[in-house]
Amino acid sequence: MSYTEHMSSRGLVPRSRVLVAKIIQDEQEVSARLGLPAASRLVKIARLRLTDEEPFALETCYLPASEFSGLVAATLGRNSLFAALEHDYGVELAYADEEIDATAADTHLAEMLALPKGSALLRIRQVIYSTKGKATIYVVGNYRSERHTLFIRRFR
Repeated sequence: MSYTEHMSSRGLVPRSRVLVAKIIQDEQEVSARLGLPAASRLVKIARLRLTDEEPFALETCYLPASEFSGLVAATLGRNSLFAALEHDYGVELAYADEEIDATAADTHLAEMLALPKGSALLRIRQVIYSTKGKATIYVVGNYRSERHTLFIRRFR
């Protein structure tokens, strides 16, 4: 579920401010998470996520530039990245592998999220896969912990 869909389902008004949208290179860890060669060119999109005009999260998404370089010019402040992938690139997203941990806000995150330095944050790192089983997006999100609830359903 995209951020836009998730917030809307909770009755909140989602909005994003694009902070970075550019092509980068030599991010070896990110490339490895996407199953790409170490020196691959990547699209980097960093967005401040807002709900009802208040900062909620800082999310940075990485995608292979060889396939998605046009996203640098996309209007992702008003539109969902997931919707752009589906409508503009024909990519359907299927599932994500997530790593979730707690972290403390450094000076930059504290400023962006309007929190005191050292405040608790929920950090979620995701590799999001397409219906074809291909790693498509790597996301690092830092969320205000007092505004985020994690719900997990487990089956036996």
